[in-house]
Amino acid sequence: MPRPSWKVLFALAAAFAIGSAAAQQAPRPVVPQQVSPSAWFVQGEAALGTPANRNFISNAGFVVTPAGVVVIDALGSPQLARELLAAIARITPQPVTHVVVTHYHADHVYGLQEFRKRGAKIVAQRGALEYLNSETASSRLAASRVDLAPWIDDKTELVVPDQWLDGPGELVVGGVRLLLRPVGPAHTPEDQVVLLPSERVLFAGDLVFRGRIPYVGQADSRHWIAALDELLKMDARIVVPGHGAMSTTAREDLELTRDYLVYLREAMGTAARDMEPFEDAYARADWSRFEHLPLFKAANRMNAYNTYLLMERQLK
Repeated sequence: MPRPSWKVLFALAAAFAIGSAAAQQAPRPVVPQQVSPSAWFVQGEAALGTPANRNFISNAGFVVTPAGVVVIDALGSPQLARELLAAIARITPQPVTHVVVTHYHADHVYGLQEFRKRGAKIVAQRGALEYLNSETASSRLAASRVDLAPWIDDKTELVVPDQWLDGPGELVVGGVRLLLRPVGPAHTPEDQVVLLPSERVLFAGDLVFRGRIPYVGQADSRHWIAALDELLKMDARIVVPGHGAMSTTAREDLELTRDYLVYLREAMGTAARDMEPFEDAYARADWSRFEHLPLFKAANRMNAYNTYLLMERQLK
């Protein structure tokens, strides 16, 4: 049999390399992890949203009851929501009756329309109303249709809740009681957490980032710190964060997020009070406790700068 030519060998090698690269870049599957007898969650990547990861960068949870399923957050694209629905269907034949939104950031809500199509009732805190009616929300969706195509497109919608809450709420489905507790303004004005008291499981939304640097953005970090102190009082056995792995060391992980925010405020607050330029303050700050965490390089400077501006305003 004749030996293959160098062109054939080169083509085979190239095909293998392309196939290997594609395998390495295969998107993370939406695979539920059980955290208690009734509660599950799916975990997104510790990354920024891209077409390659389909904007699967946040977590979503769900609680299975004898009469239906309550989902907490809807993931970052309609396709991810469809995959989550399919994963739930493999666990239980019960329908999704409710979706509780912890906050209206894109990576948590762009899948909502798929749940509404299946008849689920969307529940959120009324603090999200201003954002949903804002130019910011519209412009971010428009940008996502470009930056996250094809997963976000002109069919992707911002879904208005079916039920607005103006404070604490409660869902009882199939005899299972879920407590909905407002904790904003913190990460966002509309933050809420979901507690399954019978199993001591807390779905903390983006008040808790585990194993990565939080995205602070325009957050009210002072209230965020106070909210974390309130979560500590809930005495959860398991915490499902908005980003990162579930925690069975709840106090330790809540304290890490809190301590990061406290340090941001201390370092940038001192600089703002002394009218020290931001670049000098940033270079002088000791980030050694946090710089090993994923997304430190991507998020920390922005977090620090936004906190510097916040502290300037709060000093006036």
